[in-house]
Amino acid sequence: QVQLVESGGGLVQAGGSLRLSCAASGRTFSSYLMVGWFRQAPGKEREFVAAISGTDSTIYYADSVKGRFTISRDNAKNTVYLQMNTLKPEDTAVYYCAVSGRAYRWKFESGYDYWGQGTQVTVSS
Repeated sequence: QVQLVESGGGLVQAGGSLRLSCAASGRTFSSYLMVGWFRQAPGKEREFVAAISGTDSTIYYADSVKGRFTISRDNAKNTVYLQMNTLKPEDTAVYYCAVSGRAYRWKFESGYDYWGQGTQVTVSS
């Protein structure tokens, strides 16, 4: 079983940047077909942000973050990153990383098997 730990969240002004990290222990990310980032704002459902395939590094983004966020992975460090640029107040949320043994349903919370505890991102206007 894998353990996921997110870090890198914090408070930033609109237009700023943050880089989130998701470190895995117990198993490597290469053991999973998909690694995803989701976020949940207060009073809202958890939503898909980005995902990267464990095999061919195919990448998917939500339309709301396309062009601003970049997902990447470092297999040597067993870590997946989410670089977030040009942040907006509406990006404020708890950000979670998750892994899936399936290559499909990458956009859906139910498509993932293991989750981290989340890291808070707050963007002030």
